[in-house]
Amino acid sequence: MGGDRLENKTSVSVASWSSLNARMDNRFATAFVIACVLSLISTIYMAASIGTDFWYEYRSPVQENSSDLNKSIWNDFASDEADEKTYSDALFRYNGTVGLWRRCITIPQNTYWYSPPERTESFDMVTKCMSFTLNEQFMEKFVEPGNHNSGIDLLRTYLWRCQFLLPFVSLGLMCFGALIGLCACICRSLYPTIATGILHLLAGLCTLGSVSCYVAGIELLHQKLELPEDVSGEFGWSFCLACVSAPLQFMASALFIWAAHTNRKEYTLMKAYRVA
Repeated sequence: MGGDRLENKTSVSVASWSSLNARMDNRFATAFVIACVLSLISTIYMAASIGTDFWYEYRSPVQENSSDLNKSIWNDFASDEADEKTYSDALFRYNGTVGLWRRCITIPQNTYWYSPPERTESFDMVTKCMSFTLNEQFMEKFVEPGNHNSGIDLLRTYLWRCQFLLPFVSLGLMCFGALIGLCACICRSLYPTIATGILHLLAGLCTLGSVSCYVAGIELLHQKLELPEDVSGEFGWSFCLACVSAPLQFMASALFIWAAHTNRKEYTLMKAYRVA
């Protein structure tokens, strides 16, 4: 009788532990799936923000359709020797947009060798874009934009370089974290995902740093080059995507680390229970 009772108690204990272990596995799997979805969304947002040209947008009145003026502005804007002041003035005047890789202005599409007899309510507008070269990305910024004799502004120089480099570092960290997560799935173990969580945490910090550097750089530029009275500026949707990406990375990081750490702890308790 004593042996039967002991066997029954052991069977009940094993069944209870198996049920608890199954519930814990479901909880870890749910957290892992949610973290993967958040990671995927943040990666898409970050890639979209890097590849688009709407980090900052300027709003200015539509300019008159003057062929000589438009041609001069476009030639200066598209020149390889265009300095920061030259292309910034064009951005202010012609509804410019700025991304991490390109700068764009909007000018009338149709130009005339004579002045049009009447000014229509709207012109056919076309967007002209120029890419920042690598030399421009790492070029020094000057205390007075456009004045090479005013000295190098180290703060704005390194803010510009960081805002350009950090998004790529963030994207690379998330891709490397995804690779580690895939290996964890193949190995059927959640413990390696703690590295994925740490990489997502670092990626979130890089994204947050990039956004902060961009905001600081724009504010410092506008202190050097004040906007005309009829021109306004605002952060665009590409910038907003980067801002949204950072908290998603932090949430994914927290879920990855929690699932890996708690799963490891439960595994240790289960081994101790079996030994006992």
